[in-house]
Amino acid sequence: MRPGLVSMFRLTSHPSRFWPSSTAIMGSVSVHQDAVLAERDGIIENTHLVHASVVDSPGKVLFTLGNPDRLTLCRSAIKPAQSLAVLETGAFDRFGFDMADLALMSASHNSEEKHLSRARAMLEKVQAKESDLRCGGHPSISPTVNKDWIRKGIEPSPVCNNCSGKHAGMLGGARALDADLSTYHHIDHPLQQRVRRVVEDLSELPESEVKWAIDGCNLPAPALSLTGMARLFASFAQAADLAERGDAKITDRELLQAKIFTAMTQHADMVGGEGRFCTTFMQAFQGLAFGKAGADGFYGVGVRESPQTRSLGAQGCLGIAVKIEDGNLEILYTAIAEILSQLEIGSPEMREKLSGFHDDRRFNTSGVVVGKLTFDFSLTREQVGGEADAE
Repeated sequence: MRPGLVSMFRLTSHPSRFWPSSTAIMGSVSVHQDAVLAERDGIIENTHLVHASVVDSPGKVLFTLGNPDRLTLCRSAIKPAQSLAVLETGAFDRFGFDMADLALMSASHNSEEKHLSRARAMLEKVQAKESDLRCGGHPSISPTVNKDWIRKGIEPSPVCNNCSGKHAGMLGGARALDADLSTYHHIDHPLQQRVRRVVEDLSELPESEVKWAIDGCNLPAPALSLTGMARLFASFAQAADLAERGDAKITDRELLQAKIFTAMTQHADMVGGEGRFCTTFMQAFQGLAFGKAGADGFYGVGVRESPQTRSLGAQGCLGIAVKIEDGNLEILYTAIAEILSQLEIGSPEMREKLSGFHDDRRFNTSGVVVGKLTFDFSLTREQVGGEADAE
């Protein structure tokens, strides 16, 4: 075996902070705790490790799972922060964007006709063309939309990209800054530098702890700790509360964050679309919470203050960040539903509306139940100055 491979296996098999320290044995398979287990007839087929961090508005860590410090690419879950950077250029008012536009700016949409027509209208508002988009095209996230495109012989163009609303908004931001439109996606562009500062500010992390790569849609994508992302999402929920109360101390940035929270929750159909978790979640929770998925198994949630958040020991709102180690999106959504259930966020009726994503049964193509999921994790309550307790 090559030396490099030996080193790699030594690294990943070491009981470091990247993996839960304890394991359980089921049959002949060793499985980690802090995981969603997929089994068929008692045989473990897959072990999906879960990492999470739950914080309150001041940034205190309340609960964790797995490794909350895991350096994690947020992918599209960072879109609310990217939208904030665009709004801070003044583009929203200058180009006459409305709240549904703002929701699409923060979306990973299905490319349904309502999404495409709005993205095209946004381009018109900023005096840009589809050819100015730097995201490229791809098949729709929605199987239904995809089948329709195939039947009609439609070749996906850049406006069909699930991120086209974000890119249209960024063209508006670049134009509002009188910056170059053709390079708005470059990391050194003035708009992307604003995005960097927003992410660092809201996550309460120094520049050295936020790394950057290139996302699937061609834009810079940050990587940071789950705790940092949880703080970022909590800040949007906190801003929504401050705005609703008419707090005299609310900042201009917080007013814009509240606008993004409201746009996404009131126009949840623009954020995803038919059958999508983000849309179902925000419609079910009726303005109590907002959330955004990122490719390869990341999700962020912001929860407004309520008796439930206070009962968890939170001061103000909650921020939740979750990463599935193997990037499985189906497991991600069921893990989010499970975490919301463990924390008792929202009413039972609200959580019941997520049951389609929280079904522990596994079906085959004939509709026969052939396996199940087991949620082999419990959030650990963090105690300042004391030992942590399993919740």
